Amino acid sequence: MARYRRGVSVIGLIYILIGIYVAWVYDYITPSLLKRLAQALLAIFLWFLPLLGVDLHIEK
Repeated sequence: MARYRRGVSVIGLIYILIGIYVAWVYDYITPSLLKRLAQALLAIFLWFLPLLGVDLHIEK
C-alpha cells in the first residue's frame, strides 16, 4: 500500500514563492508589514514574556 503524503508539493511551493515575489514587487508586502508580522509572531509564540515585562517590539 502506498502512503498518503501530506504537505506542499514542489509545484505548490513554486506557486507560493512566485506569489510572494509578485506581492513584494507590487508593494502588497513591505518591510514594515514584515516587521509587524514578526512582532506578532513573537508575541504569539512567546506570550509569557510580555507577562513578565519583556518588550517584544523590534526596533529599527
